[in-house]
Amino acid sequence: MSNIITYLFQTNAFKISPEDNPFWYTSGKIGPYFMNAQFLYGSEDDANALLAFIDDELENASKYDLPKDVFEKTLAQYNSNEIYKTTIDEFISFVKNNIDVSEINYISGGERRDWFFSNMVANLLEKPHITIFKDLSLACSTSDFSSTTDITDLSNKNVLHVADLLNVASSYLRAWIPAIKDLGGNLKWSLVAVDRMQGGTEALKEAGVTSFALINVDNSLFEKALELNIINEAQLDTLKKFKENPDETMRNFLIAHPDFIEESIKAGGKSEKRARLCLDSNIYNI
Repeated sequence: MSNIITYLFQTNAFKISPEDNPFWYTSGKIGPYFMNAQFLYGSEDDANALLAFIDDELENASKYDLPKDVFEKTLAQYNSNEIYKTTIDEFISFVKNNIDVSEINYISGGERRDWFFSNMVANLLEKPHITIFKDLSLACSTSDFSSTTDITDLSNKNVLHVADLLNVASSYLRAWIPAIKDLGGNLKWSLVAVDRMQGGTEALKEAGVTSFALINVDNSLFEKALELNIINEAQLDTLKKFKENPDETMRNFLIAHPDFIEESIKAGGKSEKRARLCLDSNIYNI
């Protein structure tokens, strides 16, 4: 697993800000790190290329052709990229060590980033793959993706959902679990590359889903970053405080750095838009 942690930093999947310059998030909040677990596909450029390919497929290919087309891309990457191969192999090892594989009837993955990992896991575990689209339509492929058809009945079938990242489990609750449940199936397990530890595991438990992750975003991960000389003690302190109480930590930062929002507005672009959202919504009550 230490290889995966190293790859998180090597690929910038886990990107940590300088202690005096946190990142702006889409919500208008700020924080000390970004997580893009899909970069474990090999690199940011590789991941962006696959995402662009998927977007093109969603626009131009049928739902019966898309799964095989995406699988062929990921299979080629698996056979040529050490980072991606190691990550997928860790998924397979984790499943075999933590779940009775004979109980798994299907592997599922939801639009779009789940497909970076779910189809290779299905292939290597020799399980059929359910591709779930955002409109809740489904397509079921054989484990080698040579055939893809509609699926209308999942009665008494257990499904393992494989994804890149778990935040608060909103996609699961809104889409993936209902899509499987509507056909009588049981989305019994979730396995992600990275769990941000933001309540998703607890939300899934309430929904009857057992949640697993290769990597948890916790203090041990932050301390590993310090050990690898990726961050300094000041960054480690910020990360730990943010983990414990994100809003209070970032509110204290803004009080201590009164020019930060003004400088972000002057910078223009996304920084300005998100800084203005922060101000207009008075997110940090300053």
